[in-house]
Amino acid sequence: MRIMMIQPNYHSGGAEIAGNWPPSWVPYVGGTLKSAGFTDIRFVDAMTNYISDDALAQIIAQHQPDVVLATAITPMIYQSQTTLKIVRQVCPQAVTIMGGVHPTFMYEEVLREAPWVDYIIRGEGEEITINLLRAIANGTDRRDRNQILGLSFLEDGKVVATPDHPPIKDLNTLCADWSLLDWNKYIYTPLNVRVAVPNFARGCPFRCRFCSQWKFWRKYRSRSPKHFVDEIEQLVKQHHIGFFILADEEPTINKSRFIALCKELVDRKLGIHWGINTRVTDILRDEKELPLYREAGLIHVSLGTEAAAQLNLNLFRKETTIEDNKKAVRLLQENGIVAEVQFIMGLPNETLETIEETYRMARDWHADMTNWNIYTPWPFSELFEELGDKVEVRDYSHYNFVTPIMKPDAITREQLLKGILRNYARFYSHKMLEYWFVKDSFKRKYLLGCLKAFAQTTLNKRFYNLKRLKQKGLHTEIEFGFDRSRILTPEQLVQLKQTHVAVAPVTTEMPTWTPNIENVEGILMSSSSIAACGAPSDLPEYHCEAHDGNEAEDSSEAPAETKAPLEAAPEPMMHI
Repeated sequence: MRIMMIQPNYHSGGAEIAGNWPPSWVPYVGGTLKSAGFTDIRFVDAMTNYISDDALAQIIAQHQPDVVLATAITPMIYQSQTTLKIVRQVCPQAVTIMGGVHPTFMYEEVLREAPWVDYIIRGEGEEITINLLRAIANGTDRRDRNQILGLSFLEDGKVVATPDHPPIKDLNTLCADWSLLDWNKYIYTPLNVRVAVPNFARGCPFRCRFCSQWKFWRKYRSRSPKHFVDEIEQLVKQHHIGFFILADEEPTINKSRFIALCKELVDRKLGIHWGINTRVTDILRDEKELPLYREAGLIHVSLGTEAAAQLNLNLFRKETTIEDNKKAVRLLQENGIVAEVQFIMGLPNETLETIEETYRMARDWHADMTNWNIYTPWPFSELFEELGDKVEVRDYSHYNFVTPIMKPDAITREQLLKGILRNYARFYSHKMLEYWFVKDSFKRKYLLGCLKAFAQTTLNKRFYNLKRLKQKGLHTEIEFGFDRSRILTPEQLVQLKQTHVAVAPVTTEMPTWTPNIENVEGILMSSSSIAACGAPSDLPEYHCEAHDGNEAEDSSEAPAETKAPLEAAPEPMMHI
């Protein structure tokens, strides 16, 4: 059986500016397929190679796959749908499968908009993919699909969702095949080396209200440090990787395992550097261990500082303070680690003054790097419940962290974007000089490499999608390019608020909705309740065991409140 995996050709001007990122779902799902005997696999990275739809159609027609897998994060969803439509047109006998965080939660909407998608895989994809492809290979998928966990599909015009598949209990069973990738394509610009994005852990016990990762993975699990570093050693020796970024949402939650991982890297002397995203509280907790982290090659930590105003920190349920953020930056820098801070911009209470405040704060903290993310209201996140009626733009292709989806109450979208770009320009203008005086020679080299990436993508206008800025005489206008058919009117927003449609509640249940704005009545009538991984909420629920050897040994390390199509997309480092 010929299998084709496709990364859709979507670009946003976000994290790509630091280089080309290898799509992690391909080696993890592909490796699982190979271990199950499916060896005829071809991967087409239409994103990295900028493959047009016409060229992609030729590739598919020439290869004639029996099964095609595509992934979709929210801003990629329309291109993913188009990709599988191309498959249906040029290779009509092929089975089309989509996975990823967006179709996991919005499967009903996707299947209604793209009925040429045969199957949606919900949640963690490796085991579900094997079960489905075995049925396809045997010619029994139509007969047996209602018994395969974690699927959604159309049957006689109706959307069917089977019960959730349980999370993979033992992540040490992951068997990634990184040889599926063309490694000459995946270069991390700051160091000019090959880059990988492996999984050490999946899931997150924290429930930040703007995030969906804790819903997607459902349970925090981690691999053994030895098993993970075995994979890193393979990446270094076989594929000549020079840098890796952990795809994990919170790699430092389990302190003892993270320390063991670092010690394993130190002992093996692989000479590789790496970066992570983590919480401020974990850096404060691990103050004494930071020298070990640096010795193990950890050079870049992106901190979820999130907001300038404590009001917003509380809104996001970040459980940190402004002073905590400042101290975490200082501790990282004292140990030779690049400290990048993140600000989430564009909530309803954003003003020109709060935008300026984030700039002053980044300078006051002496952050090595700063990233200003524009708040993106995922339709399946908890915060959408409160903000959904304010979000008139439902054009998902712009839900990319660099486009103001929401209009703040006191300023325009244009003012918000221009204020953020002004912050970037001022901040990195200072850094052009400051980086040269960093005493640590490797850190200095790294930061200058980051500055190079920033400069290159500013000149070619890939950074923050600068191509949408148009000079009109003495002033600059911004063409956001929203699909007008996917913008709700004030009246439609009122209807949505009154009917409580298109919001994601705090619980694991959430409604689906149809964003075809041409028929708002259809929107209001088509909602149905689904569970965290997409199955109808009245189905039997899977309950994990309390302890399986993969959870934090010390419960005090996690709060009491407590990627793949097929996997949720990681948040790469160096966002500038």
